[in-house]
Amino acid sequence: MRRRRGGGRTMVERASKFVLVVAGSACFMLILYQYAGPGLSLGAPGGRAPPDDLDLFPTPDPHYEKKYYFPVRELERSLRFDMKGDDVIVFLHIQKTGGTTFGRHLVQNVRLEVPCDCRPGQKKCTCYRPNRRETWLFSRFSTGWSCGLHADWTELTSCVPGVLDRRDPAALRTPRKFYYITLLRDPVSRYLSEWRHVQRGATWKTSLHMCDGRTPTPEELPPCYEGTDWSGCTLQEFMDCPYNLANNRQVRMLADLSLVGCYNLSFIPEGKRAQLLLESAKKNLRGMAFFGLTEFQRKTQYLFERTFNLKFIRPFMQYNSTRAGGVEVDEDTIRRIEELNDLDMQLYDYAKDLFQQRYQYKRQLERREQRLKSREERLLHRAKEALPREDADEPGRVPTEDYMSHIIEKW
Repeated sequence: MRRRRGGGRTMVERASKFVLVVAGSACFMLILYQYAGPGLSLGAPGGRAPPDDLDLFPTPDPHYEKKYYFPVRELERSLRFDMKGDDVIVFLHIQKTGGTTFGRHLVQNVRLEVPCDCRPGQKKCTCYRPNRRETWLFSRFSTGWSCGLHADWTELTSCVPGVLDRRDPAALRTPRKFYYITLLRDPVSRYLSEWRHVQRGATWKTSLHMCDGRTPTPEELPPCYEGTDWSGCTLQEFMDCPYNLANNRQVRMLADLSLVGCYNLSFIPEGKRAQLLLESAKKNLRGMAFFGLTEFQRKTQYLFERTFNLKFIRPFMQYNSTRAGGVEVDEDTIRRIEELNDLDMQLYDYAKDLFQQRYQYKRQLERREQRLKSREERLLHRAKEALPREDADEPGRVPTEDYMSHIIEKW
């Protein structure tokens, strides 16, 4: 009887010690979580999604000062582009923004499972999906000017779906998802570059300018020159034409022109028309999957790669010596160009700020993910070092009952 009671006391003591071990382990895990856990959240890349009012720039950047407030939902641009599905990238190519170079990057420089087929002597490349003969890219160098020469936002959004349905009828069974992208450029540089281009004979007169199902009448969009082109025009002549589409071209090409009666300037007062165009261009730019800036080639590459999870083979090059850069103009002329492109100046200032904030936001997320990864690796390394040597040699081995009893007895 005494032995039985002694055995009972031994069992109670062992149970008590086991409870202490479990409680101690729980406390250790709680402390470990407090050390490594903050910021972690399931389902959010890089941890808990930061709230809208989070200061994304805790360390001032001497090269950039943000001007506008953008919520996180406007900065986050990690898309699930499905090249094997029905997703399509649509490139809105604005004249003299470096779009030709960027367009070539898309068809010749993206690391793809099935690279675009670009043959010498042909202006267009064939960019098929890896699993079927259907294009994933709508651009000058893949589908040509299918919606008109340098089609704008108004034209593309109403034209692209029908063009692709006619090209790939089998895709009618599944709705496509379109990801619009574009490039913007400093308005003064872009304007001077367009003037030099027109001076050499460019006209873009085959552009359709479709809006609300029709092209503009000659009265709505008079030409700036007589004859076949405007070769040899001076910068002053270029600036003096009130119908010159170079003026505020970037806003016009990004705005919904249906809101202002298309090219009918008498539809609404001039001041209200300008404000509607600018706000529409900002809205559409924010809603695009991606936009880049000509003046920031490496950042443009960085954001595109992380937006679409596509990698370029060769890095983008920043060319500072352009035709526009070689034009010498005085301060009065620059001010005049800025006045003619006042809407573009406001849009570019807005776009540059959004672009920089998206870049900073993405860099901050990557740094945070790297810190969390490094912390987890350090904790794992420390945990392995803390294990007995025989346990380290056999990872994942489950302790036997005798081994657990031995630990409890020693406890």
